[in-house]
Amino acid sequence: MATSSASATVSRSAGTPWWVVLLQGIFAVLIGLLLIISPGKTVLVLIQLLGFYWLIAGIFSLVSIFIDQSLWGWKLFTGVLGILAGFLILDNPLWSTVLVPATLVIILGIEGIIMGVVGLIQAFQGGGWGIGILGVLSILFGVVLVVNPLIGALTLSFVLGGLAIVGGIAAIIFAFQMR
Repeated sequence: MATSSASATVSRSAGTPWWVVLLQGIFAVLIGLLLIISPGKTVLVLIQLLGFYWLIAGIFSLVSIFIDQSLWGWKLFTGVLGILAGFLILDNPLWSTVLVPATLVIILGIEGIIMGVVGLIQAFQGGGWGIGILGVLSILFGVVLVVNPLIGALTLSFVLGGLAIVGGIAAIIFAFQMR
């Protein structure tokens, strides 16, 4: 069973060269290591890259209005929002290094609370004790993140670093399987 799913995965990605997947895996491991070894500087650099990306994406969104005028309102909105966010991040690098991860943690906390409530509803509708316990844990975890977003933001780089390392190693292994 495992070999058939692995061969199906390899055949689906036949259009992507194996060395591209290998490079993605290597870069993911490097970024993961940097997030764990030097989280402050790495987050600062990544947030700055995000600022450049939002600025450039906003400009391209505005330019695309002149090429294709469908959904021009949304393109204008996302373009202006991207440019403003990009300028804010690039103009205030230290402030944005704290604010952007803290905002992400608050969003994750709200999502955890919502998922926990859904889990509790499922448990009361006959889903079982397991779903109910996971729902309560998800609500508690979400409340902790919403109440203490800076603590969550400080640990976020370590969690993302660990995920990047594991994902990078998996990509490297998959690249050699593709070859």
